[in-house]
Amino acid sequence: MGAVVDARGGELDVFDAGRCGGWYALGLAVGRRFGEAIRSRMSGDVVLQQQLLPFESTAQGRPLVAALRDANRARYPRYWDEMVGTADGSGVPLLHIILVNLRKEILPFITKEDHDREAEADDDCSDVLLVNDSTAIAAHNEDANVALLGHTYVVKATSPDGSSSFTAYTYAGELPTCAFGFNSNGVAFTLDSVPPARGEVVAGAIARNFVSRDLLEATSLDDAMNRVSSPDVSVGHSYNLIDIRRRRIVNVETASGNRFSVREAGAAPFFHANMYRHLQVKQVEDENSMSRERRAAECSPDTKEKALSLLGDTADDKYPIYMTGPTLYTLCTVLVDLDEETMTIYKGNPKNRVAVRVFRML
Repeated sequence: MGAVVDARGGELDVFDAGRCGGWYALGLAVGRRFGEAIRSRMSGDVVLQQQLLPFESTAQGRPLVAALRDANRARYPRYWDEMVGTADGSGVPLLHIILVNLRKEILPFITKEDHDREAEADDDCSDVLLVNDSTAIAAHNEDANVALLGHTYVVKATSPDGSSSFTAYTYAGELPTCAFGFNSNGVAFTLDSVPPARGEVVAGAIARNFVSRDLLEATSLDDAMNRVSSPDVSVGHSYNLIDIRRRRIVNVETASGNRFSVREAGAAPFFHANMYRHLQVKQVEDENSMSRERRAAECSPDTKEKALSLLGDTADDKYPIYMTGPTLYTLCTVLVDLDEETMTIYKGNPKNRVAVRVFRML
């Protein structure tokens, strides 16, 4: 399928796995294809090596990881098999693959003396949602920890029965996808993490990586909304769900205890960073997100061009919307255009409009 280039100038491979014999077979194929990238990511991931692995070996950590394993394997056995296949195909210990896929459900239980948010930050993304008479878009910055530089790829796959297919931007070793993707049913999505307070987090419940993997199988917008709102999640998330055919975008915020809130995108640009906007949840005050929200309010990104320019904004030296380190980087920017039925990936600052891949979504 060729390759695309990420925001740092390296190649981002696109792997078409085709129609696999099952989900384990898909994971095995991905693990084999990207084994080098997966092994490199695991060895250099400071959060995995210095926090998750040591914690898993403690009296507190072992039962938490076991409960998460049991809950997610029971609800999503096919995706669990896919994850096992990725471990087998890449030659990476299954425990390492499990831990990076469950990191957001584990990190809240590691004491503050052992870690800080800046060190573990890995997905502080930004989105602009807009649906008016002339424009219907979701524009998204994929921001990640330095450990993810050069450790992402795009996976394309067809279901074992041949009924549907998906395309997903994927972090090395993780399930497709904790970032963004679309399927042949006309459903697309981007994702933003949110920071519930420690008391809002439920131990041993459903993990967000499994929920977003399940989104790739959604048959409609209503089905997608059900797939993100029905699981008893541990941490919660923000989902920007897109119905390409019906020209609709909704933001769904979720939290533990089956709580969720839905806001439909309209003519007024809706900017989402990494704090809850409409679901009433006790959350960590994140100055990075609040700064980006303030900047977005000043800019009114009511066209595609303005949305991309906003996502490339660096006016705030400490908390820019377009991130260039030292901890967080904007890996790429993606524009989902419902009218053109395309998903475009940009390298570098999106202000420069350097499109390196255009996917037809239908």
